[in-house]
Amino acid sequence: MRYISTRGQAPALTFEEAMLSGLARDGGLYVPETIPQMSPAEIKALHGLSYEETAFRVMRPFVGETFDDATLRDLIAKAYAGFGHEARAPLKQLAPGHFLLELFHGPTLAFKDFAMQLIGQFFQEALKRRGERVTIVGATSGDTGSAAIEAFKGLDNVDVVILFPHGRVSEVQRRQMTTPDEANVHALALDGDFDDCQARLKDMFNHFDFRDEVRLAGVNSINWARVLAQVVYYFSAAVSLGAPERKVSFTVPTGNFGDIFAGFIAKQMGLPIHRLVIATNQNDILHRCMETAEYRKNGVKPSISPSMDIEVSSNFERALFWAHDKDGAAIAKLMTELQTEGSFAISPNAMGALAEHYDSGRADEATTSETIAATLTSAGELLCPHSAVGVHVGTEAAAKAPETPMITLATAHPAKFPDAVEAASGIRPPLPNRMADLYERSERVTRVANDLSAIESLIKERIAR
Repeated sequence: MRYISTRGQAPALTFEEAMLSGLARDGGLYVPETIPQMSPAEIKALHGLSYEETAFRVMRPFVGETFDDATLRDLIAKAYAGFGHEARAPLKQLAPGHFLLELFHGPTLAFKDFAMQLIGQFFQEALKRRGERVTIVGATSGDTGSAAIEAFKGLDNVDVVILFPHGRVSEVQRRQMTTPDEANVHALALDGDFDDCQARLKDMFNHFDFRDEVRLAGVNSINWARVLAQVVYYFSAAVSLGAPERKVSFTVPTGNFGDIFAGFIAKQMGLPIHRLVIATNQNDILHRCMETAEYRKNGVKPSISPSMDIEVSSNFERALFWAHDKDGAAIAKLMTELQTEGSFAISPNAMGALAEHYDSGRADEATTSETIAATLTSAGELLCPHSAVGVHVGTEAAAKAPETPMITLATAHPAKFPDAVEAASGIRPPLPNRMADLYERSERVTRVANDLSAIESLIKERIAR
């Protein structure tokens, strides 16, 4: 199995090389050269298996020779041992034909744990074997950072540096990043929004002298291993509802497009997915793009679903790569236009290819709060704001095809966003017992300017060894 760049100008890599590299040197994102297929019989054989065994069977062909079978099974077992639900990703029914996939039972109460706990195990095993040390730098709109810190804190072969937008994450999200006291953890609050954090991260990867000096590695959803780990719960959920004998659809609260792109990969592998529904909040650039065939930035407005306050959805580049028949030059041109002009137009052929798989919808702030209250009344389920965006859009999409079960991804525990949830429902969701003292822990954080040179200097100073 080889991995190629979406921009076509970087060498093909093994799974291990692509994982440790993160972003390709031509600025593109790594994707598999070919998509392994699972037959209907192989998908049916997933019925009744543990989440861990399903993960092994789905991911095995992508990993190649990086890990042998016994090692891969062991790493998967370690990754999910700390989850708070035996099913790892349980399904709950909200209404006839509409189901909620709970992805918040991991150590940091967000769907990012499914990928980050696993990639932490993958990195540790690969680096130990290679006798190497790396500096992981991540940008977060709230959940990726805490999940990365939880996965990598205290490891011998890794420093982990997380950039988050100052004042634009919830208090729980911030404290999960700033309260760990391990020496290899560095939380940086950047003056700007998430897109600024993500832009500086990409700048660091494209500054090759710095990249090589600090042995830079990335665990944002630009990292293919992150996407791969998320493919698994599409299979586990669909099989629970009768796949491959019947199709299902998924609605995904979407910011950086990695989670929903994992669904596209599952579909390409053979999982019978009817529609993948992009759910956006008031920062609805992806929904507008699907409606107008133009991807145009117009500014990010802070919302009660801050992990979705994103305009430059990095993983959309992967979707565009497939929509353009894997034409790296075409993708490079679109990304240059976005950087220089703030927008790009998608050709009719490419839009047709996207429309074969994706629908979209949006929920504004009032609708999000109304959905939290309504779902508590109708189904007894207390949603976080991001999940509420998904449920609203998923309900609308499900009405168009009532014969097909709709699965909406619940991406975070409501206790991560207590103020918004309490304002909408009257209930302040408590943190689980293992986090009950979070508000009492000391914080350790450095505020930084939105300046590449200053950030790079600070990182070199912190990781000096």
